[in-house]
Amino acid sequence: MEIRRLNPEDAVLYKALRLEALQNHPEAFGSDYEAEKDRSVDQYATRFQSEQAATFGAFHEAQLVGVVTVVCSELDKMRHRANLFAMYVTPSIRKQQVGRQLVQEALRALEERPWIEQVHLSVVRTNEAAKALYRSLGFESYAMEPRALKIDGTYHDEELMWYRF
Repeated sequence: MEIRRLNPEDAVLYKALRLEALQNHPEAFGSDYEAEKDRSVDQYATRFQSEQAATFGAFHEAQLVGVVTVVCSELDKMRHRANLFAMYVTPSIRKQQVGRQLVQEALRALEERPWIEQVHLSVVRTNEAAKALYRSLGFESYAMEPRALKIDGTYHDEELMWYRF
């Protein structure tokens, strides 16, 4: 398994995996399939060049099988914070520590920015596997956001978690 930061050349693979994630687990993401299916590959490629954000990918036999994104705040008062978003591992590769490796790589990259003191994330309240992973890596719950997402008339609560360096 190779874990590395994605670059613009990975945009086609990323878009395919992102759309898979949005179809398989709409409750886990703020965006949705309809909003992203027509987004150009170039838009993803441009995001991979940002200095404020980084997307890490897990590759198995040249296929992108997992991703996670970290975004650092640009605001002076929030410069000490980063957010972890868009975590997804394709079902066929789950339970092989891929998610753990992705989050660990994201945290390592953030440690290289000494001004980053903490990382925040939100996870759908019912996703016990993800919450267990985050807790095992040192994230702690600090709040619940009720009815954070509404999908086809059903509300989904999100648990807010944070990690302190």
